[in-house]
Amino acid sequence: MKTFHNISKTALILVYLVIIAGAVVRMTGSGMGCPDWPKCFGYYIPPSEESEIKFKPNKAYEKGIIIIQNDSLWKADEDFKSSSAFSKSDWTHYSKHDYAKYNPTHTWIEYINRLTGALSGIPILIFTILSFWLWRKNKWLTIVSIFTLVGMGFQAWLGKTVVDSNLAPYKITIHMVMALIIVALLLYLIYASREKSNSKTYDKLFHSILIVTILLTLVQVALGTQVRQFVDEQVKLLGYEKLEWLSSPPFSFYIHRTFSVIVLVLNLFLFFRNKKLELGYQKINWVLIFIGLEVITGIAMYYFDFPFLSQPLHLVIAALLFGVQFYLYLESRKQPQSIDA
Repeated sequence: MKTFHNISKTALILVYLVIIAGAVVRMTGSGMGCPDWPKCFGYYIPPSEESEIKFKPNKAYEKGIIIIQNDSLWKADEDFKSSSAFSKSDWTHYSKHDYAKYNPTHTWIEYINRLTGALSGIPILIFTILSFWLWRKNKWLTIVSIFTLVGMGFQAWLGKTVVDSNLAPYKITIHMVMALIIVALLLYLIYASREKSNSKTYDKLFHSILIVTILLTLVQVALGTQVRQFVDEQVKLLGYEKLEWLSSPPFSFYIHRTFSVIVLVLNLFLFFRNKKLELGYQKINWVLIFIGLEVITGIAMYYFDFPFLSQPLHLVIAALLFGVQFYLYLESRKQPQSIDA
């Protein structure tokens, strides 16, 4: 059980690293650094120079290799050796999207993001296999482990659809929410495989309000990704004139900002109720810290023209906030009484 517990923790850390890497991808605009998936321009190790993806005469090309020619993407359907001039008969136009640009920095940032995602799947696969030995002790460990492994596979597929759609906003939102679902599954496994029993005091109102705050956090994340997409579109239209990015914000921005006040008020209620009744939920302190950091980074983006790292920090802190809230939810559930009790 201890080995299972430690591997689950490792998986959680790696998943959060994936979220951080994804935030860096968004901040740098590297989402289309690799036009295909799971390879990058048809390579397992992406090209580092533009010359590597330009057509070359008398060169042996392998099946799946992608080049940029005449501002379009072209894919080799089979192994062949090119002639002295580019011929469309040797290539198929890559029509999943029309983003035919190459930026080595963006390519490698996106590649590292994918590599981190693949790495995070290794401990999940390992503890899923281990969970079958724990079936008699706790069947839910096996069931949730399988769900987590399937979730990682689904998340990888979502990553592919995000690339194929040229970063469609709603798909980015689903991709982010799915990452948080995986975090929740991992936290359950960590909690269920712990050695210490729950010594916290159950309070129905505390637990119920906590559920509401978790749902609001998920709504906030979804709204936040929509606001971020609006900002990305403003960057394309206006360039890096940060003062203009939110001069006419979408309605989702105002909802996002209003909900943040509601989330703060509800969590302050939880904090004071925990203190008054001495329930013992210490993690509520971390919840308030993360909410405070969220407010600070949000204010910084709106009033101080998006300082460096403020956007990825805002996203990563939201993911950490959700994680702490969900673990607090697991701790605050009513525990079944033993026969002795």
